[in-house]
Amino acid sequence: MKRLFFPLLLISVLVIGVAGYLIFRSYYTAKIDRVVAEYSGSESCRPCHERFYDLWANSYHGLAMQPVTKEFIDSEIKEFDKKIRVGTSDFNVFRREDSLFFSETKLGGEFEEFSAVHVMGGKYVYYFLASLEKGRLQVLPLAYDCKTDSWYNNPESGVRHFETLEEDAPVNWMNYLYTFNTTCYSCHVSQLNTNFIIETLEYNTSWSEPGINCETCHGPGYDHIRACVEAGEGNVPQDIKLVVTSLFSADQHDSSCGSCHAKSNILIPGFPPGGRFYDYFNLITLENHDFYADGRDLGENYTMTTWAMNSCKASAGIHCVTCHTSSGRYRFAGEDPNNACMPCHNDKVDNVPAHTFHVPDSPGSNCIDCHMPKTSFARMDRSDHSFRPPMPEATIAFGSPNACNICHDDQTAEWANEWIKKTHKVDYQSETIEAGMLIRSAREGDWGALDRITQGIIENRFNEVFTTSFIRLMENCDDDRKWPAIFAGTLHSSPLIRAASAHALSDNHSRKTFDLLVKLAQDDLRVVRLSSAYSLSFFPAQFINETNSTIIAETMAEYEQSLIARPDDWASHYNLGNYYSNRGNYNSALNSYSTSINLYPEAILSLVNAGFTYSLIGNYKESETMFLQALSFSPDNEATLLNLALLYGERGETGTAIDYFRRLLKVSENSAVAAYNLSVLIYEKDQEESLSLSRSAMIWEPDNLKYKYTYAYFLNQSGYPDDAESHLVKLLESDSTYIDAYYLLTNILAEKGKVDR
Repeated sequence: MKRLFFPLLLISVLVIGVAGYLIFRSYYTAKIDRVVAEYSGSESCRPCHERFYDLWANSYHGLAMQPVTKEFIDSEIKEFDKKIRVGTSDFNVFRREDSLFFSETKLGGEFEEFSAVHVMGGKYVYYFLASLEKGRLQVLPLAYDCKTDSWYNNPESGVRHFETLEEDAPVNWMNYLYTFNTTCYSCHVSQLNTNFIIETLEYNTSWSEPGINCETCHGPGYDHIRACVEAGEGNVPQDIKLVVTSLFSADQHDSSCGSCHAKSNILIPGFPPGGRFYDYFNLITLENHDFYADGRDLGENYTMTTWAMNSCKASAGIHCVTCHTSSGRYRFAGEDPNNACMPCHNDKVDNVPAHTFHVPDSPGSNCIDCHMPKTSFARMDRSDHSFRPPMPEATIAFGSPNACNICHDDQTAEWANEWIKKTHKVDYQSETIEAGMLIRSAREGDWGALDRITQGIIENRFNEVFTTSFIRLMENCDDDRKWPAIFAGTLHSSPLIRAASAHALSDNHSRKTFDLLVKLAQDDLRVVRLSSAYSLSFFPAQFINETNSTIIAETMAEYEQSLIARPDDWASHYNLGNYYSNRGNYNSALNSYSTSINLYPEAILSLVNAGFTYSLIGNYKESETMFLQALSFSPDNEATLLNLALLYGERGETGTAIDYFRRLLKVSENSAVAAYNLSVLIYEKDQEESLSLSRSAMIWEPDNLKYKYTYAYFLNQSGYPDDAESHLVKLLESDSTYIDAYYLLTNILAEKGKVDR
């Protein structure tokens, strides 16, 4: 059977004034000798840092989440009694006394009310949370547009328009993706503890403060307060017991912001102030269809992926706090925003029209309007942080947005591209267009340009994001020509590329690969170690010896812990199940898949892999149950249909197997495995269709020698020995070790009397 595996607060060095000292002394002396919590809360920072506190308190960071109160409703919500259809239900939002309520009237007339207890956001949108059973905080389906003061259908606003995939569809608002406890992480509250009880699937979620507080970036405050109080009035302790962000490196600044402003996977929770991004997260890149093929944002991708593509970041060492204040504001607000690009680009800033071909003080003469164009998704604006110039040619090629047409929305991309060609002597677009074309082809499984991709990686011609994307996409490529580029990636200075390369080595089981993965398992950054552990889990035990056993054991333990770092996420247990399955621990794998399915009954991946694992241990009844359950949620799922067809074939239920193979061919017209198996099953009844199907399997998967052999066999059986002979000769020219082909060819030649052959 086929297996499916699928912001910052800058606080200066403290000098405690008289008033601040007296407040601290009176307030804290009584408590200072008690056993207290590490975190003191933002209010404790106010007496000595009132200016910073005031800047923070009303910022989007400080108000990232807040309770729904009378004061909030009075000041922020202008529209009530708004009915909106969400799915098959009608929702209404209304005020009752000092609270905000959402009512749902279902198709059959069933009525339910939800009270909004928390609200997130505020820059563009307000999202409201309701408290449901078992401690679950769910994002309600009506959100509030702060720019238009109107309500809208939030799940519907999140529909993507993928270039090469089927049209996206709204996610049910009760889906886990809209569950605050598991999906929103700690980016809207501070010092979050999910407190998930896996046995009962209950949450007792807690946090220190709503919003992103001072201690998120500076660390726990109590020891700092103690040290300052004990130092006495006017004295600065030698060790202020606090993380000083003004001393951060560029990477630390980016990591701090990236802990929330990145589309990423969490490796372990609890990112600390001053931590390294790739010890806690793995960045998602262009292998994900939520990005256009040229790297522009399509959906809700935050910032860090495009920031990693930024040549200014790479060459000038700039970071998030170069342009933004710690409270999330623009550092150059109130002045010429082009000053942000000084002094590196003073020649362009001093003579704007010569660079932009727009008159001064117009939108086209603002650096950020052309190099950081804003696009909207789900009612939120996103600024492109790659700083790349306008590329209308990418709009023509991939449908991605470009700055010219965002402003000149009455013109075509072709019009904009003509102006770019006229005004710029250098063709700066071609490099991105070429890389985007290669990304698109790789996404579609077309490896005709594999040599260009691998050579580009080896020669380091692509940036970090494109290189990572190509390596991740090559995991789905069966061509051995990919290996030199992947091996080269393991030596790259970028941890993102090293990690992608280590992960991509999972199906290269040579001794050389194993030894390299053991070396990568000792990498300084967790993202690389865990990726190597993933690939090592596919190797048989005989590769382990006294020299590497300790390293492998430690790496595997770290990897296993990372897989359950988010115990309330079904995907964590799915991945853990895969890990156990790779290690041959099928009972543990089934337990993990079961937990994953309990958390999310519609987890198709878990259901399919559980079904496959049951078949491995001979429990075909449970295997069938898992596959049928998966099919009930997704009737056209190819992996499920294939596994069911194979299962029934193994059990001798030929008629049912044939039915499922035919269903698979309707869903996936070019399924070689379905065509091949179906040709074998129906041969006795319909030789003509069988021959046609086997020919299709050979065409759809031309490198599969078994399919070529089968087609030749059926040709001979159907009375076409000459054609069969020709195909067998070509097969043996490509692989002279295929013994069955020799036997069949010998028989054909003997029957023809060609004894000398």
